[in-house]
Amino acid sequence: MDPVIVVGAGPVGLTLSLALAAQGVPSILLDEGPGQEEPRLARTVVLREDTADLVERLGCPDLERSGLRWSAWRSMRRRQLVRDVPLGKDRHDAEGAPLPAGPAAPLHVPQHALASSLRAAVAGQPLVRLVPHSRIDTLEQDRDGVTAHTREPGSTWWRGSYLVGCDGARSTVRKLLDVRFPGRTAVERHAVAALRADLPWPGEAVLHRRPPWRGAGAEIAARPLPDRVWRLDWLLPQGSELVTPDALVLRIRDTLAGWCGETPAYELLDTGVYTLHHRLARQWRVRRAFLAGDAAHLLGALGTQGLDEGLRDAENLAWKLSHAWHHGHADRLLDSYQDERRAAVATRLRAADQSLPVLRGGGGLRTLVPGAARSHDALVADGHLGRGALGAPPSYSHSPLAPPHAEAHVTVGTRPGAPVVDVRVTAPDGTVARLRERLVRGQPLVILVAPGTEVWDRRHWMSAGIMPRLVEAVEALPVTAELLVAESYPGASAHTVLLVRPDGHLVAAFGGVRPAELFAAVGAALGGAPADGAADAERGEGAEDGSATGNGDDTGGDSERDSRGGSAAGNAHGDRPGPEGERAADRAQVTADRSARTN
Repeated sequence: MDPVIVVGAGPVGLTLSLALAAQGVPSILLDEGPGQEEPRLARTVVLREDTADLVERLGCPDLERSGLRWSAWRSMRRRQLVRDVPLGKDRHDAEGAPLPAGPAAPLHVPQHALASSLRAAVAGQPLVRLVPHSRIDTLEQDRDGVTAHTREPGSTWWRGSYLVGCDGARSTVRKLLDVRFPGRTAVERHAVAALRADLPWPGEAVLHRRPPWRGAGAEIAARPLPDRVWRLDWLLPQGSELVTPDALVLRIRDTLAGWCGETPAYELLDTGVYTLHHRLARQWRVRRAFLAGDAAHLLGALGTQGLDEGLRDAENLAWKLSHAWHHGHADRLLDSYQDERRAAVATRLRAADQSLPVLRGGGGLRTLVPGAARSHDALVADGHLGRGALGAPPSYSHSPLAPPHAEAHVTVGTRPGAPVVDVRVTAPDGTVARLRERLVRGQPLVILVAPGTEVWDRRHWMSAGIMPRLVEAVEALPVTAELLVAESYPGASAHTVLLVRPDGHLVAAFGGVRPAELFAAVGAALGGAPADGAADAERGEGAEDGSATGNGDDTGGDSERDSRGGSAAGNAHGDRPGPEGERAADRAQVTADRSARTN
């Protein structure tokens, strides 16, 4: 079968190609740029625990050397400390005694360092072909795959089984597919400076609302990086004038003096002004073409992280494309990408849009309610720390892939559809690892909760109790699944069996070995067993042939990352897929002259 074409070699496109390669799917990664990243310390990203783990297990284990995990989150209002949240699991007091674990610490890293690390991983992956200096201008679809054309230099046609547009806010792929991109423009504007200095809170992230000195503005954020480097963000008033270099330097000096008592010595490294937009594409899938990352959504206000959501797009789509690539076209499974991810991002955008009038409106009766300021600070902290409606990892509890409730299902500490807890697990060969480390292969996981297995000899527990029956049930599943054993799991009793999707979300938990229910749940999680997908293909859809043409009109604003460069092109020809697992589809051809920005 032809490889998957990924348009856009930013962090999302790179992550998607690596995730596909880890699951045995080749890809052509089309990069409009030269294949190098411009160092910009004013352009950074904050990775939550799940997305940082995803990048690490895809081949970037040394990323933390380029970034920093915050030791605490400090929230201030005027001259008062409102909230001080210690972060991280390995915490100790001044005498070295262990302290209770705090919330997971986000990883703050320059975006160019993240992209460079992903590019290095791609360079060592034979299943990924990265083609620089390419720009897509035509996209055609038929029942067997997708054909894309790239303009000069290197004008040519490229053939793929599927195509994913990861080409940024001004996505050419989205325009070629004639997908609308409605939303709100200029939700927030921030002036940004990266500088090297000694601030009073080394290693801690700081959000200062309503600073007491003149000209400070409504909000200032300070986020540490390695080597005493800080990224400072000033929230600018709506409709404010352009920020001149002199005005920005004055902001820097006043802010440092307000925090330190006087302006300390500092080295200014980089500056920028970023405008944040909130937009959501109407469709994320058009037959064999998909959108991901900034091509599908824009967000960033109140600490929400657009790149975090883009990486989750890539993880969600990769295992579904892999299943379709290996087992045949599966419409219900591929449709679930839009159902799950668009709904999750829409919920995040809705929460931000509902919170903005409260947090940014200023004054009013809300400020007279006792405790209102503290509740507002807690809401903003949730967005920055990856908690609550503004930041927590999504749950796909209403996914079309969720199996119907059965009597065999039991309740554990994780709700169906939510990300599983990263417990220690043991494989049948005796390998011990964290649960998330086993997700890279793109296979469902079946986990038996069996206290005592960590101290037993595996020769005994593999042949004891319910284990032989569970092995037999797993071998009978419609797809290959990995069987693991956990000493414990939150809220689970002994002999509970967990079914986990390839992206780490819980499908269902069973009270003991229930082969029929396990088989049915796996089939539902895959959108129907492969045989069902082939039956759907035989039925087909009576679609009419048609075409659409776009002229590349701008339908969306720049992203917070102010991305430069980026659509792409590659070429691969292979065996065309046969009729099994395929369904009849419309043929569409769209041509545009605008280039895309890389996401």
